[in-house]
Amino acid sequence: MSLSNAEEQLMQILWKQEKAFMKNLIEAYPEPKPATTTIATLLKRMQDKNFVDYVQYGRSREYFPLVRKKEYFSKQVNGMIKNFFNDSAAQFASFFTKETDLSPQELEDLKKLIDERLKSQK
Repeated sequence: MSLSNAEEQLMQILWKQEKAFMKNLIEAYPEPKPATTTIATLLKRMQDKNFVDYVQYGRSREYFPLVRKKEYFSKQVNGMIKNFFNDSAAQFASFFTKETDLSPQELEDLKKLIDERLKSQK
């Protein structure tokens, strides 16, 4: 299951804060700040999707992520590779290196990462 753009923006804030009350989440948004009801609706939907949960303290709720950022990002990238690149990491890498403005140094850094990964799998 994935997040909408608005949910993903809120999740980014929650990942950064690790746990937060509603007021902390709203404060983290740039101006114009969203309404409390908007954030409450997003949190409810994200809770229904099992992305967040909360601990109740009296009338306040402290929210925390149930999904790690790395796990979510990995699933999103793998889904993109499957849907847009015929499930081929090589096609994705080819597109990525050709269509982004990577400097020669960034390409060298990528090459080093790949070489290190190959060495670790031997």
